[in-house]
Amino acid sequence: MVNHGFVKVAAAVPHVKVADCKENMQQIEKIIIESEEKGIQMIAFPELCITGYTCGDLFAQQLLLEEAEMTLMQLLNNTRQLGIISILGMPVSVHSMLLNAAVVIQKGQILGVVPKTYLPNYKEYYEQRWFTSAASVTETSVRLCGKVVPLGTNLLFEACDTTFGIEICEDMWATIPPSSALALQGAEIIFNLSASNECIGKHAYRCALISQQSARCIAGYVYSACGYGESTTDIVFAGNGLIYENGSLLASSRRFSFDEQTIISEIDVERLRSERRMNTTFAANRINFNIKESIRIQAELVNTKKIELTRSFAAHPFVPQGEALRERCEEIFSIQVTGLAQRIMHTASKTVVIGISGGLDSTLALLVCLKTFDKLGLSRDGILGVTMPGFGTTDRTYNNALDLMRSLGISIREIDIKAACIQHFTDIGHDINVHDVTYENSQARERTQILMDIANQTNGMVIGTGDLSELALGWATYNGDHMSMYGINSSIPKTLVKYLVKWVAENGVDDASSATLLDIVDTPISPELIPADENGNITQKTEDLVGPYELHDFFLYYFMRFGFRPAKILYLASLAFKEMYDRDTIKKWLHTFFRRFFAQQFKRSCLPDGPKVGSISISPRGDWRMPSDASSAAWLQEIEEL
Repeated sequence: MVNHGFVKVAAAVPHVKVADCKENMQQIEKIIIESEEKGIQMIAFPELCITGYTCGDLFAQQLLLEEAEMTLMQLLNNTRQLGIISILGMPVSVHSMLLNAAVVIQKGQILGVVPKTYLPNYKEYYEQRWFTSAASVTETSVRLCGKVVPLGTNLLFEACDTTFGIEICEDMWATIPPSSALALQGAEIIFNLSASNECIGKHAYRCALISQQSARCIAGYVYSACGYGESTTDIVFAGNGLIYENGSLLASSRRFSFDEQTIISEIDVERLRSERRMNTTFAANRINFNIKESIRIQAELVNTKKIELTRSFAAHPFVPQGEALRERCEEIFSIQVTGLAQRIMHTASKTVVIGISGGLDSTLALLVCLKTFDKLGLSRDGILGVTMPGFGTTDRTYNNALDLMRSLGISIREIDIKAACIQHFTDIGHDINVHDVTYENSQARERTQILMDIANQTNGMVIGTGDLSELALGWATYNGDHMSMYGINSSIPKTLVKYLVKWVAENGVDDASSATLLDIVDTPISPELIPADENGNITQKTEDLVGPYELHDFFLYYFMRFGFRPAKILYLASLAFKEMYDRDTIKKWLHTFFRRFFAQQFKRSCLPDGPKVGSISISPRGDWRMPSDASSAAWLQEIEEL
């Protein structure tokens, strides 16, 4: 069963009775059985969960240690038919030492034991009173439950088509956590068994620490900490279950809950591998690390049922939600404005020349020019907006273009291109009634020629308006609107362009400009190269021809950002857009996306300069270097076979 690289993991927070191993093991066993039924493949429990973390000097009692081992033996017997991998915390005796350890079990067998390295011995912690650090242990095996099993901090476990490692609580708080070495050795998921207590402000710091460590290791991170039932003599535990993936929180528990909890999510190990391959610094870091050679332990096959995802995927991955969207808009404009300002100052341009169509892209480019001139203290007269009505221009876009330029106070020129195009059709012998690609592209090239020549007249430069989505699909006329002197929108996807324009409309412009901007946002996307209908409405709608931009932006994100194959992109899109498009519709436009993306690379190979804004850029000098004659056969064949 194909699971597209997802591994279902869980962090358990069981009820605990301090020093009551039998009661604790009953709780653990129940959670393991329920988790197996839910299709969970790997589950972690809190630090010292078999005995309870807060046993204090009872850890020196032989009876407690024997009870812990006996109850573990009973658990092994009761779960010998279960394929789920469980990671438990308990004290483990090795000769004259006592270790605070994680024990990994599956199908009634102990796969390995990982001891804690860094034992906190400050403030409320006294672990060195009872335990020995893994750094002092030379043994590589231990007898536990009648079997000799691997022991060490360098154990890597291979299961579910992934590799995982383990660290315990304080290990993560160290300057260089053990998980860093484990990740460099190949661990894609880190499990942390913890007993971190609560105090004011600590939770936010803890979450930041886990987020940063998962991001630094480019790994999944599953964190399970003690909760209700631990002694509250001096400290309180909130029961933190947290699952992160490369810095992003996937799932979390309810803090201070009196109920046992199992926090579930799916970690995308394919995505992590893609990130690691792309980030060559990750591999290079190994040469600067004196890493202890790892021992790899092969687990048995875990259930192969199809994973039902509990995590969700945003339909618009380029567009954050809530307050984050406002911050994103502000940051994007700052990047665009800084890029354009530097180019204006470097070229000593007196003007910027921009074609204003009344559409989204040219509107965004105009707003960037406006903010740039204002920040540089330049007169808006130096922004020369040129509207160039043609055969398909509608009254709505024409009037919006003029209204916007007037309300924003820039210089305006209007040049009708119909006569020039008619003359051109006569020159090349083209029938004006044949509305083919020649008919369309001649208009785009005529407009570009006008802009370039006006820039020469005014000692200025032409500002490109094309966005990332159009460039990915090749939805631009080669050496027409494809070309400019600075492509200010070149790394902003269409779905985000709309929000940027709307954000400006709602933040910081006059009422007249705001009304025009909002109408532009609501106008159908069109190049307006084909005549309007009898009612003057747009007949040539881009999304009817190439497909919905929201789908293409989704495809683009997962194809370029993570290198996902079409099968996985279709799977994720079917989840993200399940309320909007059926699978066949998504598959149709996915085929269109890959066909056009490969066929139109030649346009991207000679793009003008433009600032990188987000995580994806298709500049041939930046993120994307692809031969123009690369074959799309493998990608299209996979789509056809889905």
